[in-house]
Amino acid sequence: MRVIENIISDRGSKYAVSGAACGSEAEAKALVKALQRRKKFAKATHNSWGLLASDGPVKNDDGESGAGMVILRMLEREGLHDHLVVVTRWYGGKHLGGDRFRHVQEAVRIYLEQSGTGAP
Repeated sequence: MRVIENIISDRGSKYAVSGAACGSEAEAKALVKALQRRKKFAKATHNSWGLLASDGPVKNDDGESGAGMVILRMLEREGLHDHLVVVTRWYGGKHLGGDRFRHVQEAVRIYLEQSGTGAP
């Protein structure tokens, strides 16, 4: 799994983004579980993810309402199927309101750019 850490910091909250080739919801859950075995990621507040699998879109907000849908929308826009993208957030003590969606979007954009999976 490709992991890009410390990509966004806002009012104490910190973000990372990860991803890997993935073909099913079961495989996605196993990959997220493996990511959470890393001590730093086990302590994260949210590990939201999205996947466009052959049997349909799958997402998990992990308590960050709406984050999974933001990830799915970006994957759909890029036409990226069978690839899991996970946006991790460590809550910094201050609510970010709508900015959190902008950060999730930016995290996915950074992942797509750096992994060479998205459009330039």
